[in-house]
Amino acid sequence: MAKFDEENIPEILNRTRTVAVVGISDKPDRDSYRVAEYLKRAGYTILPVNPTITQWLGIKAYKDLSSIPKDVRVDIVDIFRKPEAALQIVEEALKLKPATIWLQEGVVNEEAAKLAKSNGIQVVMDRCMMKEHMKYHGEA
Repeated sequence: MAKFDEENIPEILNRTRTVAVVGISDKPDRDSYRVAEYLKRAGYTILPVNPTITQWLGIKAYKDLSSIPKDVRVDIVDIFRKPEAALQIVEEALKLKPATIWLQEGVVNEEAAKLAKSNGIQVVMDRCMMKEHMKYHGEA
């Protein structure tokens, strides 16, 4: 597996504020729900992205990344989907010009990561954003 921007994780976590969580669940026992809830407590703005829900913790959910209003700045696209779905998500994310594509633990897609990198976007792959935040900042 190629090395991407893991050495920049502390800076990414400090610099970014808005996270589009693709594949977020409204079920509290799911990793995507728990990670997003943690990030929200840590002060990040969460943009829930899932076509099967209308809201998450009272926040409007978007059916896909293209549904996020153009005037909303997305710093990180955090992907909680099967690895084979990541390329299509990155292709859609390019229009938002996020600073970082973050593929959660277990989400490994080299082609998607290389596409993001070739478009000047930082990539973190196969890492949990919550665990990384806890490592550098303690529990939120």
